[in-house]
Amino acid sequence: MSRARQPPLVTGISPNEGAPWTKVTIRGENLGTGPNDLIGLSICGHNCLLTAEWMSASKIVCRVGPAKDDKGEIIVTTRSGGQGTSTVSFKLLKPERIGILDQSAVWLDELNYYDMRTDRNKGISPLSLRPANPLGIEIDKGNVPLKDLENMFPSMSGDFTSENFSATWYLIENHSSTSFEQLRAAVVNLKKQASKKNEGSLAYVKGGLSTFFEAQDALAAIHQKLESDGTEKVEGSMTQRLENVLNRASETADTLFQEVLGRKDKADSTRNALNVLQRFKFLFNLPLNIERNIQKGDYDVVINDYEKAKSLFGNTEVPVFKKVYSEVETRIEALRKLLLDKLLETPSTLHDQKRYIRYLSDLHAPGDPAWQCIVAQHKWILQLMQNCKEDLIKEQKGTHTLGGVSLELDRSSALNRISLSAPVKRGGSFQTPKDDSWHYKSPQQVRFVEKLSDVVISQLPNFWKLWISYVNGSLFSETGEKSGQVEKLKKNARQRQNDFKGMIEEVTRRLVQLVRGALLPSSLTEQQLRQYGGWDTKTPLSGAWLTQVIHTVRLSHEALSALEIPNDLLQVIQDLLQDLRVHCLLTTLQHTEEDVKRLAEKEDWVVDNEGITSLVYVLCFYYILSGLFHSKNLKIKNLRINGVCFSRPSLSSEQRLLIILSNCQYLERHTFLSLAEHLEKNGFTTAEKIIRVSIEALRQLDEYLFETYIEKKSDPIVGSLEPGIYAGYFDWKDCLPPTGVRSYLKEALVSIISVHAEVFTVSKELVSRVLSKIIEAIAEEMSRLMQCVSSFSKNGALQARLEICALRDAIELYLTSESLLLEELLNKFKSSMKLQLNCFKPASFQPVKR
Repeated sequence: MSRARQPPLVTGISPNEGAPWTKVTIRGENLGTGPNDLIGLSICGHNCLLTAEWMSASKIVCRVGPAKDDKGEIIVTTRSGGQGTSTVSFKLLKPERIGILDQSAVWLDELNYYDMRTDRNKGISPLSLRPANPLGIEIDKGNVPLKDLENMFPSMSGDFTSENFSATWYLIENHSSTSFEQLRAAVVNLKKQASKKNEGSLAYVKGGLSTFFEAQDALAAIHQKLESDGTEKVEGSMTQRLENVLNRASETADTLFQEVLGRKDKADSTRNALNVLQRFKFLFNLPLNIERNIQKGDYDVVINDYEKAKSLFGNTEVPVFKKVYSEVETRIEALRKLLLDKLLETPSTLHDQKRYIRYLSDLHAPGDPAWQCIVAQHKWILQLMQNCKEDLIKEQKGTHTLGGVSLELDRSSALNRISLSAPVKRGGSFQTPKDDSWHYKSPQQVRFVEKLSDVVISQLPNFWKLWISYVNGSLFSETGEKSGQVEKLKKNARQRQNDFKGMIEEVTRRLVQLVRGALLPSSLTEQQLRQYGGWDTKTPLSGAWLTQVIHTVRLSHEALSALEIPNDLLQVIQDLLQDLRVHCLLTTLQHTEEDVKRLAEKEDWVVDNEGITSLVYVLCFYYILSGLFHSKNLKIKNLRINGVCFSRPSLSSEQRLLIILSNCQYLERHTFLSLAEHLEKNGFTTAEKIIRVSIEALRQLDEYLFETYIEKKSDPIVGSLEPGIYAGYFDWKDCLPPTGVRSYLKEALVSIISVHAEVFTVSKELVSRVLSKIIEAIAEEMSRLMQCVSSFSKNGALQARLEICALRDAIELYLTSESLLLEELLNKFKSSMKLQLNCFKPASFQPVKR
């Protein structure tokens, strides 16, 4: 709560004496905070509030009324400080009486219409008179309601000037708490007043007694003369002559005083007119003052004067007052129209909108100006958004060029101001160039989204704040609060909540559709495209520019969310952001895929200590992208395995296949696992699915490459076995005793050793996998060849066993279940001759006795 103000204190008055209606200047301290704060002003006991003009907290100008006290204090009363005190006094000079033939330059006011007028807001007519206290004692108003007095004294009145005056009513109303002694003193006072009146009349008679006697004697002599003459009715008689003399005297008197009396009548009428003009100069000057104040823009002064005139003359029946007041109403109606036009002007600030709405509320304008302003602002925002699109499309077609004005607007835009304070760096990984040429280099769609977002960010917050002020009633003044107008407008606002929600929804939907028409035309219908499309989309935006657009839209969403707009109204913007992110990701991945494919041309085939080359990163990106796109139709030619070799032209295609196999193995066992862990650690929700699809695609490539390499390496070795076995017309049924392992097997082992050396040079981890597969192929071929032999001689069987055992012992480390040829053949032999071979077993049972 604010600290209460000090009571008013009058420290000076100029002049300090004068006749009634003298204009005086009162000075002091705490004389009120404004015209409405001043509620009382009395000089020498007379209420001077109606003529008071509040100038400042230390100065008031007014006119002195006809008070009963010759000398008294100046008392100021305010709402904020209460009743004050005075350190000075004013002396009231009584005017001298002026005869009918005396000239005077001062017109005296003989009517006491200001007397006891304490409340100018009650609408009491200035012509109503309040007579002085007849009893001469202090009036003490009682607590008896007026209705009870009317019931107690029907058809009576407490006004002692009324014909139905009731003394009892007057005493109950004005002296209910007065003591009996005071009433006795009042009776004495009344008797004195009555005796003064009687004495005054008697003194008047005594003063003219001699004149009366002279007149009486003259009339008696005339009467006696007429009786003696006896010719009262004869022409030329004394009576006739006397009548003629008197008529001439009357005419002479009339001629003598005609000018004086006419001048007096004219002076009286002029004085009365001046008195009326002086008393009601506020009303008569009000139409002109309204015009001047409107031209100066002092609408508050106009409203205060109108409220004052309305309370004093709103219900007047005086024709001249009604005429002047109707002129005031005409000007006020013109002011209402002027303020409404200013309110609906666009563009306008929120401060001006609130100010004009408050003015119209104080002037009791018809309708609902606040809602009219909201509707106008809504249409203005939608039009701005549409104009933004049309201007940029024209500029794109070459009919407009970006000038310095537009560039300056971009620098000072609301979007840039928000971007500077935003926690996220502008554009994320895309950094906006700092030089001004960026505005010339950026695509039209990007600049359109920025301009469109700037329109929404700069206009919608004030639009939302205007609605909030309309709902909570802060748009209206205290006058509206007192008259109940605010509650009515608050009720209107509550009834229009759905309408305003539709306005906000339309603005956000229009924003989203315009952005979609520029960047995501495929997401709109044909009808929507005709309204929101029209852009040249032959050259699609790159991922960097799309990132810039996403950042712009996200800033707009954050700015609107800060206004506490309901989330359901901003959901369409969130959906747009999601679609833009997906579109940006797909565009970026497509461009990246193309770049990755071209990276294969730069492979140098240089193997490091871990058996990998720079191609491993090409593979990684390629299969990550394949995982994102769920691609399953992979082809080795996409990797350009047979591409250009830059540093080692002697590499064969088999060596390149081996290097790629090593890279694939490294990706699956190390890179993908680390990448999956990193994505999961950073909250990437679909990391598992991406890694799984990528690994599946990588394994398909690995299997294809591995089979190709094994085929290239095993076919020559397997193909040399049969010719080597039967070289020199060798026959298993007729051959010499074995002298050792023949050359074909040695050559096969040398070939296997060569493959081992080639694989070991690239990757140790691939040695077992490659050799096992090659040996499996050799074992299958040896098995086939041995099964094709119809019969073996003793030397042939011994030679075959020797070579098979030699091969088995040499490659035992890389044997698999499918390449164990000797064991397979032995098991087959034992199974086919199981019954016969039982005879070679030691006797472990007794024969059965018969």
